[in-house]
Amino acid sequence: MDNYKVYLVEDENNLSEVIKAYMEKEGWSVTVFADGKQAHNHVTETPHLWVLDIMLPGMDGYQLLKAIKAEHDTPVIFISARDKDLDRVLGLELGSDDYLAKPFMPEELVIRAKKLLKRVYHSEQQEENKIELNGYTVDANSRIVLDEGEQVELTTKEMDLIILLTTNVGNALSREQIIEYVWGEDYFGSERAVDDVVRRVRKKLPRIHVETLYGYGYRVLSS
Repeated sequence: MDNYKVYLVEDENNLSEVIKAYMEKEGWSVTVFADGKQAHNHVTETPHLWVLDIMLPGMDGYQLLKAIKAEHDTPVIFISARDKDLDRVLGLELGSDDYLAKPFMPEELVIRAKKLLKRVYHSEQQEENKIELNGYTVDANSRIVLDEGEQVELTTKEMDLIILLTTNVGNALSREQIIEYVWGEDYFGSERAVDDVVRRVRKKLPRIHVETLYGYGYRVLSS
């Protein structure tokens, strides 16, 4: 059982206590913050996972998400009772890793959190060896990319994407395959999210040739 450290930001006391109890049953350490400003004081810290409500007193979840991602590439799950489609899209664009609309069963949040934590920290698809490609070193186990020895700052999804593409050099990957690996089987958003992450990866790793396969997906060429 992994002793993950979770930061939960939720102003509904009853809900936060229930979620905390369910997560602690998994052996996780859970710290609860009741407002955005209180949580903002801890964005420089490194829990394994943040769970953020969007509507918070003091500072909303969007602002908090930006602050978290500016410090560390920590996985984030958004929860909200507002317009679920709008919040899901905005959250993903800002870098959240999953989204759950209220009301929800606490068990579902735990299941989603477990899948995300496994994918980020214990992915079975990570390769043992480092991948060298056009002057870059992709280390799937450590989840870092080096550009001639200098680390390239990547978000969680950018890292997931580049691991997937570089462990399948020359192979065509559909958008559906990319979504399943990077966002998980439960993702219901637009495929445009794939194109957005590809665009960011191309900008950050310009020497890796990510080829567009129009109407299908992408692949990385060997040179």
